[in-house]
Amino acid sequence: MKVIAINGSPRKEWNTATLLAKALEGAASQGAETELIHLYDLDFKGCESCFACKTRGGESYGRCAVEDDLTPILHRAAEADAIILGSPIYFGTVSGEMRSFMERLMFPYLAYTRPPRSLFPRKIDTGFIYTMNAPEEWVKEHGSHLYIGNERILKLLFGASESLFGFDTYQFEDYSKVVADLFDPEKKAKRREDVFPKDCEKAFKMGARFATKRG
Repeated sequence: MKVIAINGSPRKEWNTATLLAKALEGAASQGAETELIHLYDLDFKGCESCFACKTRGGESYGRCAVEDDLTPILHRAAEADAIILGSPIYFGTVSGEMRSFMERLMFPYLAYTRPPRSLFPRKIDTGFIYTMNAPEEWVKEHGSHLYIGNERILKLLFGASESLFGFDTYQFEDYSKVVADLFDPEKKAKRREDVFPKDCEKAFKMGARFATKRG
C-alpha cells in the first residue's frame, strides 16, 4: 500500500504541509508506505494543450507526454493506492502550482467520450486538504464550487474523494512584523492552539482510512 501526498504550498512546514504530514502519519500507522512531494521544489508547467494524451492510437494516449520534473511524480502517482492533495487557498482557489499539477495529473485520464469516462485503470481513494485564512462561512457563501468541483472530477477519474478544511489559519509566525491589521493575532493564536490540533487529528484519520482500504 502506497499513499502519496502532494503539497501545493510554497511552505514546507506550515499549515498545509503539517496537515499532509499528519495524513501520511495516519497512513503509516496502518503499515502504508508514504511519500510527501513538495511541488515548489519542482520545475514544471501546467497542461500545454498538445493533446498527445487524446491522440487516437498515440503512444501517449491516456498519459501526459510532457517531460519535466513532474514526469516521475506522475508515474509514481499512477502506481499509488491513494493520493492526497493539499493547497492553501489564494484568491479563492488553489495555488498556481497545485492547479498546474492537477491539469497534468487529471486531464490525461479524462476520456472525451459520451458520457466522459476515466482511463485510470483502478479505483483508489483521493483526498483534498484545503487551508485558508478565511473563516468557515466563506466556503459556505462563496467557495463551495471549489471543493464540489474538485471532488466531482476526482471521483470520476479515481473512484472516490473527500475534502478536509483548515479554516481561519494562523498565517504568520509573528504578526507584529507584518501589515495585517485586519486580523486579531490573539484570536488567531488561540484558534491555532485549540482548533488546529483537531484538524491534524482529522487529517491523521483520513490517512489511516485510506491505508486500510483497497481499491
